[in-house]
Amino acid sequence: MPDFATRLLAWFDRHGRHDLPWQHPRDAYRVWLSEVMLQQTQVGTVIPYFQRFIGALPTLRDLAAADEDTVLALWSGLGYYRRARFLHRAAQLCVEQHGGELPRDFDALAALPGIGRSTAGAILAQAHGLRFAILDGNVKRVLTRHLGIHGHPGQSAVEKELWRHAQAYTPAARVADYTQAIMDLGATVCVRSKPKCEDCPVAADCVAKRDQLTAQLPSAKPGKAVPTRSTVMLLLRDERRRVLLERRGPQGVWAGLWSLPEAEGTEEAWRKAQQLARIDDAQALAPFVHVFSHYRLQVEPLLFDGATAHRAIADNPALRWCDTGDLAALGLPAPVRTLLQSL
Repeated sequence: MPDFATRLLAWFDRHGRHDLPWQHPRDAYRVWLSEVMLQQTQVGTVIPYFQRFIGALPTLRDLAAADEDTVLALWSGLGYYRRARFLHRAAQLCVEQHGGELPRDFDALAALPGIGRSTAGAILAQAHGLRFAILDGNVKRVLTRHLGIHGHPGQSAVEKELWRHAQAYTPAARVADYTQAIMDLGATVCVRSKPKCEDCPVAADCVAKRDQLTAQLPSAKPGKAVPTRSTVMLLLRDERRRVLLERRGPQGVWAGLWSLPEAEGTEEAWRKAQQLARIDDAQALAPFVHVFSHYRLQVEPLLFDGATAHRAIADNPALRWCDTGDLAALGLPAPVRTLLQSL
């Protein structure tokens, strides 16, 4: 039987994805941007964000020179905003330390913010054809099933074993195509639910298929209750229909993004609103839930229409009145942007 890589590459030539925007051209900057965007996000969602981002910041130097608000605005809606801040900082470090290019040395590349072992391998393999393995979520699922590896892939011992196999399976030739092929197989055939084993080029010696374990592998992460937190978001809108935004601090969820002022309850919301503006009345809008990876956020929006700004706001760089035209240029959390658009 032909080896794993040979079968996978033959399948890729017929069924793989050859028209993704970061493949033409497949340079290091475009590969890097796509790899970071694809963390926790599907290809179909990423493509329009990638095209918008690369249209605005077509080179690494453009990214490094951009201000943070521009970068976060282009990222707004993709979530996991730390990725965007790491991307921005890594570009600046490349300009400062690597001549404005992503380094081709693995250790130097993996040391940049937000890159790490798998992303560095993907950049070097796809942009330069160098023999480095990758181990993203799709690859973990393919290898776990094919080899019948039990245990959650995030556990240290399991991940170490998966890396060993990922390196052994990576061929010496056509590394860029192989890397894309194994990601494509996980994304389109060896999917989480109801994998299409009849279409899989390596199904003949897949342990999970043989032992009917595709529903059990990869092993689930040990369960943990997801807590729910609550917040009141203040929509202070003045007579010019501008909304007051507040830049969040450098730590925590949505760090560095422009958002709405928040309070723990209605009473505190009124006190905070009175500190920010002169107000008369408030209208409770429809509450909603936003789900993060580690908790659920119950949001109660409270609209204060016809607010009059206190003079002190003009002296606070973390507060600003914004009209509709300003919002597109700012990094806003997706649920906040949706809420503002609904007004």
